[in-house]
Amino acid sequence: MRETRTAQTSIFDFYSKHERGLQLEKLSNLLDEYPEVLDLLENDFIGSCDPSTGRRAMTIESVFRCMLLKQMLSISYELLSFYLSDSLSYRTFSRIEVGDSPSKSTLQSNIRRIRPITLCAVFDLLAQRGFEVGNIDPDLIRIDSTVVKSNIAAPIDSQLLDDGIRVLSRYLAKSKNVTGIKTRFKDFRKTSKSLAFRIFNAKKAEKDELYPDLLILSNMVVKQVDKAIEKVKDSNNTTTQVLSWLEEIENYRNIMLMVIDQTERRIIEEENVPSNEKVVSFFELHTDIIVKDKREVQYGHKINIASDARGLLTHVSVEEGNASDAERFIPILKAHAQRYDCMPTTVVSDGGYASKKNVEDGNKLGVKRVVFHKKRGINLNDMGVKQKKYDALKNFRAGVEGNISELKRAFGLGKALWKGYEGFHAYVWASAITYNLVRLVRIDTD
Repeated sequence: MRETRTAQTSIFDFYSKHERGLQLEKLSNLLDEYPEVLDLLENDFIGSCDPSTGRRAMTIESVFRCMLLKQMLSISYELLSFYLSDSLSYRTFSRIEVGDSPSKSTLQSNIRRIRPITLCAVFDLLAQRGFEVGNIDPDLIRIDSTVVKSNIAAPIDSQLLDDGIRVLSRYLAKSKNVTGIKTRFKDFRKTSKSLAFRIFNAKKAEKDELYPDLLILSNMVVKQVDKAIEKVKDSNNTTTQVLSWLEEIENYRNIMLMVIDQTERRIIEEENVPSNEKVVSFFELHTDIIVKDKREVQYGHKINIASDARGLLTHVSVEEGNASDAERFIPILKAHAQRYDCMPTTVVSDGGYASKKNVEDGNKLGVKRVVFHKKRGINLNDMGVKQKKYDALKNFRAGVEGNISELKRAFGLGKALWKGYEGFHAYVWASAITYNLVRLVRIDTD
């Protein structure tokens, strides 16, 4: 049984008079002004099931508030569970019922049920309502991009091969218990781990000698997996457990083949493998390789954000691949028009977005002043400003750097900690929503 809203607040509700307690109280009151948010979240929790049956679960309202609290504090589920059991202010804000003390697994399973598409809809709703009541002013916006890292270590071919051998061997070792069919295989996990460690610490000449041995082991493991898959399929066992095992091991087998191929091309043949053909993680396959302005390589996804003069986020988008900022400028403006049903009068962005075509296309869409931090051959007349105004807008644009810094430092957006493609997107939206709500509270306080 799951309810959408907490039916009645407890007589034991209490907010500390500390600055954080007062902030939580104001944020709670703000959330009460947007009951439509909970309506958007309902399908992710209830769907086609009857919410009035079954054992009592956390209310949808509590789950959403716990998610906000987690992003505000940038803490683990374990620590969030402790705070909710220990702090009356946090319990009051999250509207945890008396006697309840959700465990880390309960918090994780509930929060992760919220889909990224739902959180995107929540962000849109809050942005539109903020525009309607005058909290957000989309007439003057600033745009910039940054990279949100995936929760992976920097990829190394030897480590990726070792990961593949370890994961595939684990599936083979468990095949008897899962499928009921005994699979004979030779376990190379210790040998693989030793080889990967030696390669990591070796000089180039020694690496060149060790990599072929690791590749041989990798191919042997793939052959063992092929035989195991064939044997299980021949059994005609189509239970859900067996089909799930087959799907998972075939997925990792295909990734392993890609890793073997890229290692042979990069290490043996000394070929430059294009970024879009590289595998950087077995577990976060969606991760892009991002090189921004010839700086260090980062692994994650590029996001574009826009903010208004108050620092409220008016737009957030998670990009696929390593598209240039200039390519994303017009799509950002179109998304802005769709969300607010109007076009900003002035847009100022980083020099990476600059191009004469973007100025022309922006003007055609109705933007009067399309300004870039770096001119890149575009004169001020084309941008629609004079020198004094241009200097002021450049200073205004610098504020978006502070927005990005706060998102990463205070709301955990430096690295997306939730697993998978869906988890990455959900984490970004959760951080963006929490940031805007907290900033609204601060604006009202000031």
